[in-house]
Amino acid sequence: MRRLVLFSVFGFFACGGGDASRGGGDDAAQAAVAPLGNSTIAGVVTFDGMPPANATIDMSEEAACAEKYANGAINPVVTVTDGMLANVFIRVTSGLPAGPYPHAPAVTIDQDGCLYHPRVVGVMVGQDLAVTNSDAVLHNIKAVPTQNRPFNISQPRAGMTSTRSFTTPETMVPLECNVHGWMNAYVGVVDHPYFAVSGADGSFSIGGLPAGTYTLDAWHETLGTRTMQVEVAAGGTMSVTFVYGPTT
Repeated sequence: MRRLVLFSVFGFFACGGGDASRGGGDDAAQAAVAPLGNSTIAGVVTFDGMPPANATIDMSEEAACAEKYANGAINPVVTVTDGMLANVFIRVTSGLPAGPYPHAPAVTIDQDGCLYHPRVVGVMVGQDLAVTNSDAVLHNIKAVPTQNRPFNISQPRAGMTSTRSFTTPETMVPLECNVHGWMNAYVGVVDHPYFAVSGADGSFSIGGLPAGTYTLDAWHETLGTRTMQVEVAAGGTMSVTFVYGPTT
């Protein structure tokens, strides 16, 4: 049985007014999105219990990538540090005023060490997603959406960047690499700028919100989705916690 969805709400604090956190924590991109309000939802994503072990990756045939890992490469599917869970995509799913909303600059995913960095990002509909190859090996970027148009791009050498965008909201668009089967990333496509990805310390922040009541969804690639409803006051910060745990 999957563990129950648990969360805690700690109340209002001093004025936040922060910007929505994008995948990879791109502060410049965040600052480009004009806020509609001065309220913030700030939180953490935790993992209660022993996290599942991540598999090792055999990169013996890709020396240029293998040499970047002193202790061997690990597939970072479930990344937990001191009980905090990274790479969870959080978005507001209801309660927002009608758009349109301004776009931020391009979000970048890098292929480095034969892994995607960051593993999870969010973009708005029509916002550019730039995928870069920092490895001296062939990569192949394959997007396999269900609502958007797929693409398949070859990047045979280091330094190449390819840019694409999406026309329809979708959670989530998987990215793969046909050359390296362990390479995966996920793109959340939304029609507003109010989303975030939990960092290595499990934290996230969605700022620039008008006062109101909102529904939040939190998504993890193997651990599933959590949902909660929160209310934020004008100029206030609501602190929340999403809790994940082992599945049986």
